[in-house]
Amino acid sequence: MPNGSLSLPARLYLLAWDTRRTEVTGTAQLPHLIRAGALTELAQRGLLVDEDGIATPVDMDASTGDAVLDGLLELVRESRPRRWRIWVTLRARITLDAVREQLTAAGYLRAEQKRALGIFPTVKYALERVAVVEALQDEARQVLEGSVPAGEVSDRDAAAVVLAAAAELRTLVSRKDRGRHEARIEELTERSSAAAPALRGIVGEVRAAMIAAVVATSVAGSG
Repeated sequence: MPNGSLSLPARLYLLAWDTRRTEVTGTAQLPHLIRAGALTELAQRGLLVDEDGIATPVDMDASTGDAVLDGLLELVRESRPRRWRIWVTLRARITLDAVREQLTAAGYLRAEQKRALGIFPTVKYALERVAVVEALQDEARQVLEGSVPAGEVSDRDAAAVVLAAAAELRTLVSRKDRGRHEARIEELTERSSAAAPALRGIVGEVRAAMIAAVVATSVAGSG
């Protein structure tokens, strides 16, 4: 998996890594962020379309060749029709686990077997390609700051920044600076749906669902 071929959910997972603290940030909303990325890429590829607000597969046999995306596509096919916002959170950890396995197999992560409380087996992930992740984060910050004209940003990179900002990833933007990027986020949202006008509504709904998930997580945490 060369860096340029990283899927949107894989890119978002790597953007969430705090390389200084050697840990993933935003763990509470991370499953929702990864799922939002997978939904968005499937829509950008034309494999999921919107039918009256419902995420709908266009072909029962089509595939992407990416295990994470194809796993979600199969899940949507086998489930009853649901709205985009439901899919952002429904069984989202399945997609997160698949991304971790994929990145581990590709050498971006290292899986370490641990035992919680000395009893229960668990897996802890460590980042292997720190320089690659820092480069991805620097590129994302440049896109967010407007250093790169929106017309020169790929639809996948634009979506990555839009969703990462919605998830409030501190690796991308500090809390105090979030408000000043609203116009740029709207510009990038448009860019992420450049391939087809109908994508604008899909990306917007997925982004809104991501923001709602973040708010719900924050409220639950404060409670």
